[in-house]
Amino acid sequence: MKTLKEVKCGETAKIVKIHGTGAVKRRIMDMGITKGTEIYVRKVAPLGDPVELTVRGYELSIRKTDADMIEVL
Repeated sequence: MKTLKEVKCGETAKIVKIHGTGAVKRRIMDMGITKGTEIYVRKVAPLGDPVELTVRGYELSIRKTDADMIEVL
C-alpha cells in the first residue's frame, strides 16, 4: 500500500481509498480528495510538512498525517 505521503514532488497519483473515520475523513473528502481523483504533488515544505497538491484544478495544502491516510496508485 502506497500513501500520498510517499509520493515525490513532481509526481501524479490516483486516489484508491481514504482511510480514517468520522470528521477527519469527511474533511478530506470535502476538499475534493475522493476515490479516482488524480493528484499532482507540487511542493513539499522544507521540513516536509505540509505538502502542496493540485487537485481538480486548484492548489491545496495538507498535513503529512492527513496525507498518510490517503492510499494511492
